[in-house]
Amino acid sequence: MKKTIFCALLAIFSLSAVPTFAAKSSSNTTEATTSTKLTDEEISTYRARVEEIRDMDKSELTKSEKKELRNELKDIKSTMHRDGVYFYVGGSTLLIIILILILV
Repeated sequence: MKKTIFCALLAIFSLSAVPTFAAKSSSNTTEATTSTKLTDEEISTYRARVEEIRDMDKSELTKSEKKELRNELKDIKSTMHRDGVYFYVGGSTLLIIILILILV
């Protein structure tokens, strides 16, 4: 049992280490991204809009309105990722799973 848990944890950590150590190679790209960073106000408006869309009653919307909302959410997500703002849901879930395995 302990060997299985050890192998599973080893696999998880080895697969998650690759994107962690990835870095941008060119200094020109870092200069370009610093000028296009989102401000805290823009981030908060995007988050408020996402929460507003999430709380909507979508059962009364037409198919085209639902598609527009999906496209808007995709645009917000791509803007946030492009400018360096990430929502780490997977990392926190992984941490909780590891803590459960250690404590059990």
